[in-house]
This record gives sequence, structure tokens and C-alpha cells, in this order.
Amino acid sequence: MSKVLIVEDDELIAELERDYLEAGGFEVELVFEGNEGLNRALTGGWDALILDVMLPGKNGFEVCREVRKNLDLPVLMVTAKKEDVDKIRGLGLGADDYLVKPFSPAELVARVKSHIQIHERLLEHREKQKDQGIQVKNLLILPKARRVYLSGEELSLANKEFELLLFMAQNPNIVFSKDTLFDRIWGMDAAGNTATVTVHINRLREKLEKDEDSPQFIETVWGAGYRFKVE
Repeated sequence: MSKVLIVEDDELIAELERDYLEAGGFEVELVFEGNEGLNRALTGGWDALILDVMLPGKNGFEVCREVRKNLDLPVLMVTAKKEDVDKIRGLGLGADDYLVKPFSPAELVARVKSHIQIHERLLEHREKQKDQGIQVKNLLILPKARRVYLSGEELSLANKEFELLLFMAQNPNIVFSKDTLFDRIWGMDAAGNTATVTVHINRLREKLEKDEDSPQFIETVWGAGYRFKVE
């Protein structure tokens, strides 16, 4: 159930908005003062904020400004004023929508639903973008999914092989010594020694490289270590 915070000093209007939103399937909390509204908003966990402009304490513009600095959620501002300058100011501070009183409570519910759906799609799109991965030539690494594809075919990598490849790919063209790679991937307190780095590099090359003597991806820098080569 989506959670909506209403910050509105007119209790009758706030209760009417709450009743319609609850009938529409939302969980609603009411706050009647700006400072308290800001404090409640910043606790997080809200799917939308309905914010009156004229509030005791902090006004709606001030609350909107502070919320936008800290949270990413739909903000709908409501006011009795019809001046365009207030609407422009509210939208300029990051509000997603602006309603002028009196308005239909059913319209408010519809707008809240619409903005939450839009916001959820945007969040989903951002998450997908985050895991579009690291693409180098015909190699694709998906960090979140922990998958690796070479020319479209998925490779089977052991856990440490994947972590080693990911770390080096996230830091391309930087030469890392065996000691550094061992510390970063296995941890300073891990049992074993830096020889395991060489073993894992060789295993990766077997899976990644067509010609291990002329590697496309993981290059040996003699006397220094290894680097993930991106030209």
C-alpha cells in the first residue's frame, strides 16, 4: 500500500483529502504545521507528499525546498492562490504538480496515482541503467546480476574470478600489483598468498582470451602486475 503524507493546516480539507485517498487504497498521515511536516517527510518511507503552500511555521515552499534536497518522491503542492507566480515558484523548487483550491478530491487521487506510477517507472529505469554493465569490445560485465558475457555467450566464472575481473574492469588501464589485488579481492586477513592471484588471472584468460599470448583484456606488466586494458 502506497503511503502519502498530507501537510495541510485546514483540518477539514486535510481530512477530506485523506478520506478520498484511503478510499483509493492509500495509507495516509496528516500533519497540520510546516516544521512538523518537514520532520515527518524527512523520516522517509513516503510514496508521495501533498503540501499546502500557506502553512504555520515553515511555509510549503520552504518545506518543498528542504524535501527536494534530501528525498526523491512526488511532491504535489496545493494552494488557494491562483497567481501564476506561485505556481512557477513551486514547480521551480521541485514540485511535480500544483493544484489550486477548490479542486475535486477525485482529481487529487487521480493525480497522486499518476505521479506515483510515473515515479516508479523512472526508478525502475534508473535501476536498469545502473546494471547496463561494463562493455569493453565483445565483453559485457553486469555487476548487479554478477554475470559476464563474451560475444553474447555467458561465461561461467567462480566467485573470486568474477570479483577480480569486475575490480580490474572498474579501474581500467591501472596497473595493480599482485599484493594489491590479493588485498582487494581476498582481504588482508585471508589465508593464502599472492600466488592465488596468478592462478585466477590465468583462469580468467583461459575463459576470456582467444590468444592468451596476446591478451585483449588482462595484460601483464612485467615486474609490476596486471591491468585491464581499455584502448
